[in-house]
Amino acid sequence: MIETMLMISLIIFGVAIAITLIRVVIGPSLPDRVISLDMIGVQIVSSLAIISIILKTQAFLEVILVLAILAFISTIAFSKHIERGVIIERKRDS
Repeated sequence: MIETMLMISLIIFGVAIAITLIRVVIGPSLPDRVISLDMIGVQIVSSLAIISIILKTQAFLEVILVLAILAFISTIAFSKHIERGVIIERKRDS
């Protein structure tokens, strides 16, 4: 019963990722695309967690953690780029 529910949830996450990917492609503005990319990252992390439960292993936990951190950092970098146009500021002393 639980395995069936987990498989159904994986299918639903797959559909959600496909719909979100469509939003990335046809998003009306750049902030919409950034939010969609962040949402895809969260959905992939959730899918990996479900796969880890199905396979009864803890091998994916490090991958989940690294992927979540990379998704968060990339969202911050995209947001800063949209706001200022520069991701890393270098202050030069004259």
